[in-house]
Amino acid sequence: MLEAHLTVIAEAPIGPINRRLFGSFVEHLGRMVYDGIFEPTHDLADAEGFRTDVIELVKELGVTAIRYPGGNFVSGFRWEDSVGPRESRPQRLDLAWHSTETNEVGLHEFSGWLEKVGSELMLAVNLGTRGVQEALDLLEYCNLPTSSALSRQRVENGRSEPFAVSMWCLGNEMDGPWQLGHRSADDYGKLAAQTAHAMRSLDASVELVVCGSSSASMPTFGEWERVVLGHTYELVDYISCHAYYEDKGDRASFLASGVDMDRFIETVVATADHVKAVRKSDKTIDISFDEWNIWYNERFEKIDKIEGLDNWPTAPRLLEDVYTVTDAVVFGSLLISLLKHADRVTSASLAQLVNVIAPIMTEPGGPAWRQTTFFPFAAASAHARGIALPVSIACDTYPTTTFGDVRLIDAVATLDESEARVSVYLVNRSENDEISVTVELSSLTPTTVSALTLADADPDATNTLQHPDRVGLTDNATCTLDGDTVTIVLPPISWTEILLSI
Repeated sequence: MLEAHLTVIAEAPIGPINRRLFGSFVEHLGRMVYDGIFEPTHDLADAEGFRTDVIELVKELGVTAIRYPGGNFVSGFRWEDSVGPRESRPQRLDLAWHSTETNEVGLHEFSGWLEKVGSELMLAVNLGTRGVQEALDLLEYCNLPTSSALSRQRVENGRSEPFAVSMWCLGNEMDGPWQLGHRSADDYGKLAAQTAHAMRSLDASVELVVCGSSSASMPTFGEWERVVLGHTYELVDYISCHAYYEDKGDRASFLASGVDMDRFIETVVATADHVKAVRKSDKTIDISFDEWNIWYNERFEKIDKIEGLDNWPTAPRLLEDVYTVTDAVVFGSLLISLLKHADRVTSASLAQLVNVIAPIMTEPGGPAWRQTTFFPFAAASAHARGIALPVSIACDTYPTTTFGDVRLIDAVATLDESEARVSVYLVNRSENDEISVTVELSSLTPTTVSALTLADADPDATNTLQHPDRVGLTDNATCTLDGDTVTIVLPPISWTEILLSI
């Protein structure tokens, strides 16, 4: 059996873990909203038409802040369409996903749903087909008390208190040629700066996210961040990162996707800090990793993409990827990468939440169930609190065609002093080998230990409508504690959470 030795370094913490790190993303796309969170004809729908079984699963998942309403959708969105009496709201064509948007669920309804699930609203403004004035109007509608025309309109529409939205995204993926209103870094940076300045003039408390690169593979990556931050550095709080991963027939490289996320984050941090140094600024820009997931985009482009001038379906089945055990292990490794950079990644949004590349699936008129990716997220959101701790790792490596030699084990730890708990998260990237791992906690004094592992003899096993409970977390009976040392055996292609009382 292979062996690995890990040491949790409590003396040099990475930084505090912002609860927004466990955020998610709801876009008007496919069956995310309609037939996902909202299905008025379902037996389990509440008085507002929202599925109560989905609400309970979202609460179990533990999402803390939800980015809305897009995504690519937002770059053609007129926010005024989504407020006021439902019978007066127009149907619109959504050019991003070639669909029809009914606007049955809008700002008020979604905010009410967020109160049910206990999550914070993170709003994106349209800087694709709209601009400064529309962003100001939406901010006034959302955040001002009853002292202006738009805030009075909000009251007339049924919301007396302001929505009090703190976090705002200045557009979406404006570096992407697929985006409505796509601009150069220089043009977008100027528009984002103008919008940020105007929004702060209205509400100085807002936290603003400027668009970074939509992936590290974009030809403008790095230079985009430098130019955009050159225009906006003193006006914004975050720059965004987006990253999706898929198995393209090279499972070894796919299992090492966290290496790419690590490099992505570290490059953006270095670029932001370069701009800080050039500007001689005292301000530090953090990262909002507000889209990340496993997404089989090649499958979408070949099979699901909707086209045709007379073909604009409502709530079509789009991007409904079914996730395997391998997908969930890679997903869990991405969570490890986010936690390893908790000092600078202080907000993140799992994209998306229900039906669309999602941890939760639903069937119209039928059940809701957990995909394999549900389990690492729910466990980490529940227990990865307090501060993140680095882990020194001594283990074998394996070869990959994409990333070169990569460690078989990746790991991070967290310390929650309020609960007297240490959590250790580990991934075994080996396709065939169990690994016996020892974890030393040195300056910490553990008293009890337990462990849960996600793995399966079939790495392609899934949870489906017919078999919703095929995959889940199981107790890892190999986990033992001797003094300040934990010993555990990790199965091949596995993600594990170790919980220790201290």
